[in-house]
Amino acid sequence: MAIYYIADLHLGHANVIHFDNRPFINVQEMEEVIISNWNNRVHQNDIVYVLGDFAWSKESMWLPILAKFKGQINLIRGNHDPKVFTSSTKRLLHDIKDYKEISDSGRQVIMCHYPIPFYKSANKDHYYMLYGHVHNTRENAFLEKWKKEVADSCSEFGHSKAHFINVGCMMPWMDYTPRTLDEIIEGEQMYMRQEN
Repeated sequence: MAIYYIADLHLGHANVIHFDNRPFINVQEMEEVIISNWNNRVHQNDIVYVLGDFAWSKESMWLPILAKFKGQINLIRGNHDPKVFTSSTKRLLHDIKDYKEISDSGRQVIMCHYPIPFYKSANKDHYYMLYGHVHNTRENAFLEKWKKEVADSCSEFGHSKAHFINVGCMMPWMDYTPRTLDEIIEGEQMYMRQEN
């Protein structure tokens, strides 16, 4: 059993293709690629945490969408997700929370749709904060700049380790595919080295 993370799929949302500069012609192609990427990685017993904004549609449209995805889907609710779900939809979601903490291979993972730079135990090496919401926007660029400044100056005990990572599906290290924590950490670090 593996644990995967991803955010901001925005299934059914035509405008997000332009907003994120996603490499898709239309919503149908975007959904086909995301579903294919997901199901090629995820097995039925795997756990997937979706950190918000799974689908851009009414809750009644979630049933046919969710049925296409493998794994135990845990939704960390985002600002575009329904606030209340019917029992039919709840049966297809393993868990629904606004915020969640788990242990993953000896590391503590804090999940919320919204970035929390000063998350619980931010001064500890084995704590990671995963989020979505800011896509690849100016807000995300500000967070990345601040994160670099914190990481460069965290030599003193008690300072934040700046282990917060955007797992939006459009981020280069995510590539519209659910990723393990190891893949996310390594992919983001590799991308940041290339950018500097």
